[in-house]
Amino acid sequence: MQNILVTGGAGFIGSNFVHFILAANPTVRVINLDALTYAGSLENLKGLPDENRHEFVQGDICDRSLVDRLLHEHEIDTVVHFAAESHVDRSIHGPDQFVQTNIVGTYTLLEACRQFWLKENFAQNRPVRFHHVSTDEVFGSLKPEDPPFREDTPYAPNSPYSASKAASDHLVRAYFHTYGLPVTISNCSNNYGPRQFPEKLIPLMILNALEGKPLPVYGDGNQIRDWLHVQDHCEAIYSILQDGKAGETYNIGGNNQPTNLEIIRQICALLDELRPESPYRPHFQLKQHVTDRPGHDRRYAMDIRKIERELGWKPRFELASGLRQTVEWYLDNSQWVSAIRQQQEYQAWLMKNYAARGEAK
Repeated sequence: MQNILVTGGAGFIGSNFVHFILAANPTVRVINLDALTYAGSLENLKGLPDENRHEFVQGDICDRSLVDRLLHEHEIDTVVHFAAESHVDRSIHGPDQFVQTNIVGTYTLLEACRQFWLKENFAQNRPVRFHHVSTDEVFGSLKPEDPPFREDTPYAPNSPYSASKAASDHLVRAYFHTYGLPVTISNCSNNYGPRQFPEKLIPLMILNALEGKPLPVYGDGNQIRDWLHVQDHCEAIYSILQDGKAGETYNIGGNNQPTNLEIIRQICALLDELRPESPYRPHFQLKQHVTDRPGHDRRYAMDIRKIERELGWKPRFELASGLRQTVEWYLDNSQWVSAIRQQQEYQAWLMKNYAARGEAK
């Protein structure tokens, strides 16, 4: 692992991984390919541990000639593929971009790596690895009594987003079995932490509460998710890159199952404590139940015993400490928040997604 191509490295998880890998491994070089669509921002790449080992390239993973050039020019031996359209609500409003980026983009990367690593024999001289970052949403929804998702749980995606990620997972797995491309896949639970685009639940609640805006709660708010701190996620991916077995899939989760309402309650309690002068205390009074998302999955839970057993990884962040660290980061980084929220597309999306919902009936 010398020259890493990180796709989507200006987004939330990708940028956190770039920060992490440059600090964790002082010899790697990172080529960061990102289209800088709405959720990607160069703000996320400020203050990197060693900028001399990082090169940013603005471009589309569907651009085969660009991907080919980067692989050859930089002798890429490792691809960590984060780039994806990832918001379920956006996939409901416009699924076409999800099919293009998540399926066609992944195919383009796989084909380019197959050409360079296998057909041109680059992999004869050094180990190579294609790591595909995916989601627990490909498994569908769990009933209250169901056991957590395992790596061999059958796929049952329920949204255009999760269906597109499921398709990309199948492509990656097929390239291992059909062509012998050295791949690994990870399916993670809901991530949270610094630099998350503020359309997602946790940053949206933090920032709305600070300004006294309604805290939109889908349906009854009792949907259950497993929450994974992004730093833990980065460490898990690094463990897979170092010791994971080609062709294998690993579940990554935070070992918790709160309801969305419990998450919002904890965030509000932290803001009550950290901003005692706020005129909106108690912040939990700002919650407003709105019409639920169509086909909203009720419960996710992850069985992470495989990665614990085989690679020795487990999450370090408890949910309470992780939420505190996250709230404090948003409070301490108002310039980042301002830069992100000034994007016109962000404001237009909030209006499109939330204004039309109205209060839950």
